[in-house]
Amino acid sequence: MRSTVYCLLSLVLTGYSLSESCADIEAGAVVVDATPSQLPVHVNGGMTQRLIRKIGSPIKVRAIVVDDSRVRLAIVVVDSCMMSRAFLDEAKSAAGRKTGIRTDRMFISATHTHSAPASMGCLGTDVDPRYPSLLKDRIVEAIDRAKHNLEPARVGAAVFDANEYTALRRWIKRPDRITNDPFGNPTVRATMHAGSNWDDVTGESGPEDPDFSIVSFQSLKGRPIAILGNFSMHYFSGVEGVNADYFGLFNDMMTQELEHSRSDKPAFVSVLGHGCSGDIWRRDYTKRPFLDPKIEDYTAGLVKKATDAYGKIQYDSSVMLAMSEVKLPLKFRTPDKQLLEWAKGIVGKTDGLPKTQEEVYAREQLFLHERPEVELILQAIRIGDIGLTGIPNEVYALTGLKQKAYSPLKTTITFDLANGSEGYIPPPEQHVLGGYNTWACRTAGLEATAEPRIVETCIQLLEKVSKKPRRLPEVTRGVAARAIGETRPIAWWRMDEFEGPRAVDEQNYADGTYESGVVFYLAGPDSKSFTPGQVNRAAHFCGGRMQTRMSGLGKSYSISLWFWNGMPLDSRPVLGWMFSRGQNHSFNGLGDHLGLNDKGQLIFHNGQQIYIGETSVQRWRWHHAVLVRNGDRVQVFLDGQQQIDAQAKAYLATDLFFLGGRNDNQSNWEGRLDEVAIFDRVLQEREIRSLVP
Repeated sequence: MRSTVYCLLSLVLTGYSLSESCADIEAGAVVVDATPSQLPVHVNGGMTQRLIRKIGSPIKVRAIVVDDSRVRLAIVVVDSCMMSRAFLDEAKSAAGRKTGIRTDRMFISATHTHSAPASMGCLGTDVDPRYPSLLKDRIVEAIDRAKHNLEPARVGAAVFDANEYTALRRWIKRPDRITNDPFGNPTVRATMHAGSNWDDVTGESGPEDPDFSIVSFQSLKGRPIAILGNFSMHYFSGVEGVNADYFGLFNDMMTQELEHSRSDKPAFVSVLGHGCSGDIWRRDYTKRPFLDPKIEDYTAGLVKKATDAYGKIQYDSSVMLAMSEVKLPLKFRTPDKQLLEWAKGIVGKTDGLPKTQEEVYAREQLFLHERPEVELILQAIRIGDIGLTGIPNEVYALTGLKQKAYSPLKTTITFDLANGSEGYIPPPEQHVLGGYNTWACRTAGLEATAEPRIVETCIQLLEKVSKKPRRLPEVTRGVAARAIGETRPIAWWRMDEFEGPRAVDEQNYADGTYESGVVFYLAGPDSKSFTPGQVNRAAHFCGGRMQTRMSGLGKSYSISLWFWNGMPLDSRPVLGWMFSRGQNHSFNGLGDHLGLNDKGQLIFHNGQQIYIGETSVQRWRWHHAVLVRNGDRVQVFLDGQQQIDAQAKAYLATDLFFLGGRNDNQSNWEGRLDEVAIFDRVLQEREIRSLVP
């Protein structure tokens, strides 16, 4: 009764009509075995074809059907690496005929285990000839049986931090360690697992998402019906035979923990889906030695956390239920004439399936040539204040974080590889860095601007099903951030953007422009001091700069910034220039330049002379720097302590400022910058010290 009153009150306060009101829901769930009956089977997920001849763990189809008497929808998660749009369209049509559930009310995703029978071909692998028909039948069966298990239910959600179980696997290489792509071009600036060798890299290429989300369905008396979990961790790997990987193991362990059913009641169903983890894996390359637990121990740790969170969930039996989908047309990056001829030449010499990377990507160009565009199915579901989105791609963690930030719903969860499989879809800035998940093929071939279009469409779908406008993210201000504001900078870039090219000035004086070669939303310094309750974010510079124009700034000014160097010491004479004032593309280097030398010491250069600080800083640590110019006098401070005090002639015939690189693009910064503030006056030492928390 309480939930009904609350829901009606919400309608009055928000202006909803009674036709959009809350309703009592029903839920039903089931697990159906889809283990192949004939061996061996083809398995995809690798570069070339694999045959597996034994069963390591069962392959399952798990389905949840939810109904509020107006909307009936099915959520299905399959132990599969990926499933094609054509295959799932057939499965949905067959399920619709049998169950009466509309096909646009079916949400079907893959777990992305790399050891399940191949339901589609990709890269150097082909579909298993026998398995898809069996899997289709099992999907239909699962939806039908879940429908027949419908019973009055209540629903709730929990989100817990599982950061120790997920980490970035895509790392940025040093500029002198760039390697070739399969087409013979030196484009690979970032790639998976490069962080295993610290000497080769400057840092991670993006953020991780540590949230483990659970949607729980119970009977009205509290008997568990099902949970729907979601986590951004790619897959475990190293399993034997046909195998559901950690997804299946998690479900088995959670079932053991929560099974309360009697013989006359449907069994409890645990479902774990694949989150935004195209650039995510379990191994944390920031630490030595690398932790490499057994799959049983890894999964048991997640189950312990999930069980604890499950026990704290609050439930509601009367909620708003809605679902919407849209078909988004996108183009593939098809080969030009020269690349197509190269590909035909390679394929013409290939005997059978491709065996080398070159042969794989040559064959892929022919596929793209024949299929220049595609239509993606994007979906959103609302269950009360819980939002689910489905994307038929492997997206990066950043994509899910964007949706969470803008979603109008309290809990928002994104499922990868839902309703098809159209490959990796990195944010646009990641294409510049290359790597195999950017190389044009069926599993990474969509246009470079596809990701923001997908994100925007999903946010619009969440607005539609929630009947609410999107949230506008706000960044909190802790003591360190307030100290910057109280010191009255004329410009202040917090470097917390999800994407470029605009660098937002908090003071609304001089918005900047990010060049190509910058990635976003990395962890910044001391979140408690800068952004309490949030993760402080920073930009990582890897060849590009941020450029802005500071009109009217004279020979007396100060700049305060936080920096994090990614280059190994002794890797080059100047590890990087983090700030520069001077003419763009200058040949003589005249201007003001602040950087770091090969010993980790701050250096100042005015185009004629170079001055060196005393203190060395460690790699991959945050530090604070201040440059103060007072006419021809220059002072440089590190963490509040003076390092340089010199007479250095001012060559300031420009109002152009650069962050993350020098005006002549020599030895640009390789690492992160954050909380950059410019002052049109000379900062005093007490003010400088106040900027260091």
